[in-house]
Amino acid sequence: MPITEDSGTTGRGSGSVSGTRPGTGTGTGALRQLRDLLDLLDRGAPAEQFTPPPDAGLSDAEAAVVADATRIALRIRRTLGQHRRREAELAALFDTAGDLARLREPDAVLEAIVHRAKLLLGTDVTYLSLNDEEAGDTYMRVTDGSVSAAFQQVRLGMGEGLGGLVAETARPYSTGDYRDDRRFRHTATIDGAVTEEGLRAILGVPLRLGTRVIGVLYAADRTARTFTPDEVALLSSLADHAAIAIDGARLLDETRTALVDLNEASRTIEAHSEAMRRAEDAHDRLTDLVLRGGDIGEVATAIGAVLQGGTLIHDAEGSELARSGTDAGPPSAGAVAASRADGRAVSVHGTWVCAVLAGHELLGSIALTGRADLGDADRRLFERASLVTALLLLLRRSVAETEDRVRGELLGDLLTRAADPARLAARARRLGVDLGHPHAVFVLHTGAAPRPRLLAAAARIAQARRGLAGLHHEDVVLVCPAEAAGPAAASLASELRQALAGPVTVGAAGPVTGPAAFADACAEARRCRTALRALGRNGTGAALHDLGFLGVLLGDQTDLGGYVRQTLGPVLAYDAKRGTDLTHTLRAYFDAGASQSRAAAALHVHVNTVVQRLDRIARLLGRDWQSPARALELQLALRIHQVNHHDDPGPGDLAA
Repeated sequence: MPITEDSGTTGRGSGSVSGTRPGTGTGTGALRQLRDLLDLLDRGAPAEQFTPPPDAGLSDAEAAVVADATRIALRIRRTLGQHRRREAELAALFDTAGDLARLREPDAVLEAIVHRAKLLLGTDVTYLSLNDEEAGDTYMRVTDGSVSAAFQQVRLGMGEGLGGLVAETARPYSTGDYRDDRRFRHTATIDGAVTEEGLRAILGVPLRLGTRVIGVLYAADRTARTFTPDEVALLSSLADHAAIAIDGARLLDETRTALVDLNEASRTIEAHSEAMRRAEDAHDRLTDLVLRGGDIGEVATAIGAVLQGGTLIHDAEGSELARSGTDAGPPSAGAVAASRADGRAVSVHGTWVCAVLAGHELLGSIALTGRADLGDADRRLFERASLVTALLLLLRRSVAETEDRVRGELLGDLLTRAADPARLAARARRLGVDLGHPHAVFVLHTGAAPRPRLLAAAARIAQARRGLAGLHHEDVVLVCPAEAAGPAAASLASELRQALAGPVTVGAAGPVTGPAAFADACAEARRCRTALRALGRNGTGAALHDLGFLGVLLGDQTDLGGYVRQTLGPVLAYDAKRGTDLTHTLRAYFDAGASQSRAAAALHVHVNTVVQRLDRIARLLGRDWQSPARALELQLALRIHQVNHHDDPGPGDLAA
């Protein structure tokens, strides 16, 4: 019977017992066989070469001795192989320990552990999971040889699957075929991941630090097999080294983090000290600027210089007060409202906005551009700048209120003739107002904003145009230089609509020259304002002469000829140039109740002639000349013209 060994190692040569020559004397063949066995052991030959040939020419006794020696040789060979394998494994473990000791990053340590396990055990896949103490499970951390994404992301509850059982019990477990092994608690998630990866034989050993399990190290094959105790011991030894290396890398990483935190704290302290110094310097600089009478433009420039950005300052109504180093537009009302509600600066699309407050009252806003990365220290500095700006705006408002009161008093005296005209003119000159130039008087009304806001807007316009503004008999009145009251009133209504975000009705009179004429002009402007509202023309501006016959009726100085020229001018000019009398035809048409046939009978002409004349009149007066409002204006003008002129038809009327 041949003698074999279950496992063997590759030798350094080839040969077998059958390769010897049979001896010529008694026992010589057996001795040669024994010598060949020793030679095979020395060379580390494969196990199959230890089998003696059947035709060795040995006696039964000699064959028995050789067979017994062969078994002993195979046993010695197996022991030597185990020693060599153990020696190689120990050398590999020492190499692994050295490699792990040189690694400093936790991720690099984990990857090295898994890769070395794959090399030592020669399995298809190796992987490592770490315990999550907060979640109470273990999760896949590093894999080597894996191809399944689901497997690389799987999590195992304590006690679930092979890995969960290892993590829970801190004992190694192995299986030759995981799918059919009922010792483990199978779950759909784990089984699906294992099946997708194609694993069958799995070995898992705990990663332990003292009595605490921090994870599991695995080796797995895609074919069924049994893991030997030596393989379990080898992977366990590697896991012990790995656990120490993981803990060392963790401690080193924590030390690095602590050093980084310490350095960061040191830098924070230095930055805080620098921020405090800059804040004190900026506060002293801005406060000194306000105390020595600096204007809002200088404050904007100083803020931009301190914070190294562009600066925009607006008042509560959104009007720009100053800008420095930027061409950006005004901040949105939403950004100002958010800053006002929070009491802090807010960032909107890279621009910082801070509401300027006096208590709960909104005085305006500051916008900082070019500093999207504004840090906490500079943000607080920006907010402190808003306090200084609030102080300056309050001072400006106090001065403006005093000046407005003086201007209002002058306006009141002008409109009530309460002082000598010469003294009024002198007071006006001290305020920069020259009453010797033509001025128009405007009376304002709006329902879109409170009266103080309307008065404030009028005061800003008065200051900009070297005029006066104030309250008179509960009306907001504005006096400004103007060449024509009507167009100026229309422009003023549009300007105030934008400033107050609502319609403003403006009645105008003038222009007038000299203090004595302002009272009458104000009364006329008030009547014009009342007429505009009665006509439903809220939100527009006009003078009385722009209102047609209503202006004639309401005006103090009735200009009937001017009204007729304004209303019938094109027809009168045509008659004067062509020698016709379309005016008479137009009057006859209205007298006939706008009937072309009755008008033709009254004029003793054919109806087609009347149609032709009316077409001519339409081209002269406009296609809407027969609308009710225009028709009323035309009939009134015709009556006035009839009173002032002879009623007989002109010589060319019949030929028109």
